[in-house]
Amino acid sequence: MRTNESAEMYLETILLLREKMSGVRSIDVARETGYSKPSVSRAMGLLRARKLIEIDALGIITLTDEGCALASKILDRHRSLTRFLMRVGVPEEIAAEDACRIEHVISDESMDCIKRACLDPEDDK
Repeated sequence: MRTNESAEMYLETILLLREKMSGVRSIDVARETGYSKPSVSRAMGLLRARKLIEIDALGIITLTDEGCALASKILDRHRSLTRFLMRVGVPEEIAAEDACRIEHVISDESMDCIKRACLDPEDDK
């Protein structure tokens, strides 16, 4: 299933928040992204309709297996691209911003080549 950059960004944000807190709600996503509550609510509805997240009666967001796999892939790309860009001399803040844009458009093949050619295998542990 093809996803757009916005969906990927929301899934990645949910995954990152889940690493920091036990129960992620739409308000947490809104605070983290700076988007309005109505925008986040709409996005959560779309992700739910695509079966990438589930939302319980208390408003707690859970990634489905498919949503978690996609979020993990995007987060891995982000972290790997950030490390790569920093290794070639890009300052950390710029590297993270650029990685955030690149992670959504780079092909799997190019990403695999970057990881094999330029990243320390110890980074993926």
